[in-house]
Amino acid sequence: MANPLQQFVIKPLIPLNIGGYDVSFTQSSLWMGLAVISATLLMTLSMRSKSVVPNRWQNVTEMIYEFVAGMVHEALGHEGRKYFAFVFSVFMIVLMGNMLGMIPYSFTFTSHIVVTGTLALMVFLTATLVGIFRHGLHFFTLFLPAGLPIFLAPLIILIEIVSYLSRPISLSVRLFANMVAGHTMMKVFAGFSVMMAASSGLGMAGAVLPLLINTALVGLEILIAFIQAYVFAVLTCMYLKDAIELH
Repeated sequence: MANPLQQFVIKPLIPLNIGGYDVSFTQSSLWMGLAVISATLLMTLSMRSKSVVPNRWQNVTEMIYEFVAGMVHEALGHEGRKYFAFVFSVFMIVLMGNMLGMIPYSFTFTSHIVVTGTLALMVFLTATLVGIFRHGLHFFTLFLPAGLPIFLAPLIILIEIVSYLSRPISLSVRLFANMVAGHTMMKVFAGFSVMMAASSGLGMAGAVLPLLINTALVGLEILIAFIQAYVFAVLTCMYLKDAIELH
């Protein structure tokens, strides 16, 4: 059976070396580009007609737009309009990365911590800068809850700082780990299907059960792909809410 982790190996498509640094164009780069192109085409072409009675693709686009708009409004209220484009972009790139990774022989770039870590760090820095620009030095009262007894302040401030700085870690690891685990399971059960068909003596009948399980896993993984994009966007909204309201 093929190594189920082999699918996560990054391979250069166009080798490049500049100043001693490897800046090759890889299959990860390719699928990130395709994710951006797919999201752009989906949003532009589907809304080109602007029909009163929407077609199938316009329906999908409007549902995604309203879903993210509702999420942002629920978390940030009227203030959320300023940050809708940012949250929507984050949601779409994670969603497209997850969904395109479900295509056979594709590459799931959200299964790499360097990608999810970069996205999480971008969200973290954006939320932090929003808080500092809006509140100045008062932003740092976020680490000192109101009404806290003074003798507990050093301990609580330390805990709050560590908790705050761990946000990009938890945000990136959650997405990365779910993608790796899901795709690994699908690869393992796909290998079982082939092995049982070849060695069980039952032919294709011996592969039916692993095949059914793998089919269920594909459906589950598609659901998880959407849920993880949703969770990433929701937490982005929560971090922005903390920066705006200092809660």
